[in-house]
Amino acid sequence: MERIKSTTILAVRREGITVMGGDGQVTLGSSVIKHTARKIRRIYKDSILVGFAGSAADGLALMERLEGKLEEFRGNLLKACVELAKDWRMDRSLRRLEALLLVADRERMLLLSGNGDIIEPEEPILAIGSGGDYARAAALALYRNTYLSAEEIVRESLKIAGEICIYTNENFVIEKLEA
Repeated sequence: MERIKSTTILAVRREGITVMGGDGQVTLGSSVIKHTARKIRRIYKDSILVGFAGSAADGLALMERLEGKLEEFRGNLLKACVELAKDWRMDRSLRRLEALLLVADRERMLLLSGNGDIIEPEEPILAIGSGGDYARAAALALYRNTYLSAEEIVRESLKIAGEICIYTNENFVIEKLEA
């Protein structure tokens, strides 16, 4: 079976507003098999944004587990992410999941991996997926050198990533959390 490649997910926070956006393309080998996949969700009472890159089933399963951890720890994002990362790394069945999560609330932005990584950026910009590096580079440049809003930065950076990365399209889903 050929490996599915897909996704650019980007999160930016500016002036108290957190925005996460993602493209909708799913590619199998050299073919685009879907243009309108939704890879970003609102969880835990619509207060947390989660995007995933990698296997859709694995990403969705991890989102469900994260939401359970958020319920358990009453919305404490960092504690829930630490506990999920520990489970993800230690549990034999979870270790096989092939996905990355980008998680953000109004104060924090985190990248989670199956290696136990929980990364909080120095600047309020994170990206994952096939076009993540392109989107992040564009977002950093726009963040540092313009007065664009977080939503404008996300939209323009995803557009730039879509022009460079063959696994990224311009069918964006963008979600916003106000301060």
